[in-house]
Amino acid sequence: MTKGDVTKQSAAAETRRNPRDAVDQILDQWHEERPDLDLSAMGIFGRLGQLTLLLIPALEGVFARHGLRRGEFDVLAALRRSGPPYTLIPSALAKTLMLSRAGMTNRLDRLEADGLVERRLDPTDRRSFHVALTGRGHRVVDAAVTDHAANESRLLSALTPDERETLDHALRTLLQAIE
Repeated sequence: MTKGDVTKQSAAAETRRNPRDAVDQILDQWHEERPDLDLSAMGIFGRLGQLTLLLIPALEGVFARHGLRRGEFDVLAALRRSGPPYTLIPSALAKTLMLSRAGMTNRLDRLEADGLVERRLDPTDRRSFHVALTGRGHRVVDAAVTDHAANESRLLSALTPDERETLDHALRTLLQAIE
């Protein structure tokens, strides 16, 4: 067996372990046209962009099965994870969800119309109110978050536990650096 045969076998084995994707084809084209550039970051961002396009519908489908949009789920989830009595003021909700007050009002209007939350006057300040999960809202968000967690685990099932931990660490580091 020649050195060239060994190199070809190694390349074939690497391709089986890490199959090429559409981003690789784009990078190959850029390497041809601009061999002077380091395109490793482009590959990462390209894959992140493709993952986002694929993951959003996969995540939103779970919410839709529970009669929710993603933003409505986010409000219910924020209330649910706040702990008993599952009540927050609108400004705290808006801050947690990084929303404008107008955006928060629209979500609350829809959720209240569906009987998932209720607005209650603040007993200590009649100019203010609290948003609380209703019993129905509590049941809906608990069912939705159960399905959401299972769906996310399914979506990451191609990764080993070590790969998931490495990815989580790398994404946390990048997010902290960019924020």
